[in-house]
Amino acid sequence: MDFLPYNTRVVLLGVTLLGACAGVIGCFAVLRRRALVGDALSHSTLPGVAAAFLLAGGKHFSLMLLGAFVSGLLAIGALALLRRWTRIKEDAGIAIVLSTFFGAGVVLASVIQQSQESGQSGWDAFIFGKSAGIVWDDVQLIAILVAVTLVIVALCYKEFLLITFDPEFAKVQGWPARQLDFALMLLLLVAVVVGLPAVGVLLMAAMLIIPAAAARLWTQRLAAMLFLSAGIGVLAGVVGTFLSDRASVPLGPSIIFVAAFLFAFSLLLAPRRGLIARWIARRRDREALLAHGGELPP
Repeated sequence: MDFLPYNTRVVLLGVTLLGACAGVIGCFAVLRRRALVGDALSHSTLPGVAAAFLLAGGKHFSLMLLGAFVSGLLAIGALALLRRWTRIKEDAGIAIVLSTFFGAGVVLASVIQQSQESGQSGWDAFIFGKSAGIVWDDVQLIAILVAVTLVIVALCYKEFLLITFDPEFAKVQGWPARQLDFALMLLLLVAVVVGLPAVGVLLMAAMLIIPAAAARLWTQRLAAMLFLSAGIGVLAGVVGTFLSDRASVPLGPSIIFVAAFLFAFSLLLAPRRGLIARWIARRRDREALLAHGGELPP
């Protein structure tokens, strides 16, 4: 990789870590039907990023990530309160939290744009992602967060497996189902925070969901799905980085475009759940039915 510019190599390492982390955590979000929660968390980090910038008086990467985490944590708390103490349905609660937090972030963003530092802040890289906004120190922090996240998933794999597919059985067996569910939400939030510099607030939910949804088409085993999703996320990050570097387009949309292409490829060509495989299976069933003298419905 010596033929690549230094900045491109740094960004490439960062998005590789992001793809692996988002791919793994996104699997649990997809299987638990919480894709919209990931979207709400990604949008809810905007006020934290903006508030951290204002408090620090400029761009400070670690403080902005901390602000994003705190803001996302408040969003998780708001979702839990709405779910537990009101009769509002979950989808409505997600919409309320997403719009409220994102609206607050837009207000703070306007304050930043009116400040004297707005021209040199670079904080807007957190909206759509920007390769120039990632430096080596940022990658080191991202690597630590990703390593901690993946280690927790590896250590608690059996627990997360049970809570994902049969939470009621986990409760009956006396497992701390609520605490495990909260831990998964925290890991989802960490994955969102890690991806903000590269993919941005608006597109981070797609980075969590698309690789996992594509991997789900290829396998029914969770372990295989985790590895496949991580691989798809890494591939999307690498190819998207090259597209961004060559075409001079924002990094986040480039990565999501590649991920969407990989999902479309999986949707068509997956061996059992792909559209082509399902069409072939239906045609074979039809031919077998006709061969045995069966009658097709009109």
